[in-house]
Amino acid sequence: QVQLVESGGGLVQAGGSLRLSCAASGGRFSNYAMGWFRQAPGIEREFVATITWSGDVTYYADSVKGRFTISRDNAKNTVYLQMNSLKPEDTAVYYCAALRGIFYSTHGEHYDYWGQGTQVTVSS
Repeated sequence: QVQLVESGGGLVQAGGSLRLSCAASGGRFSNYAMGWFRQAPGIEREFVATITWSGDVTYYADSVKGRFTISRDNAKNTVYLQMNSLKPEDTAVYYCAALRGIFYSTHGEHYDYWGQGTQVTVSS
């Protein structure tokens, strides 16, 4: 059983930056691809970014490409989401998720474990 705990959310003005962290425990972190998803009120959960177990391959939603960067430190069992040039439409609860295996996925239903989420609010 893998436990995931997100941190780093908060309130930021449009154009600002935040760095989210997701600390994993209870499993071999390098066995998992990792993803970030987000959900705004009244909107379905959407894919944000994903990274393979090795960190060699990343993939982003078009809406965040060029602004967000996903990375991981397997020695620290942590995955990060650096968010720059934030927009009000980025406001959401952000969740990290773990997918066992060597492939990544943009589909939430493929992921095995989820964190509790961290709120990101971007003011205009």
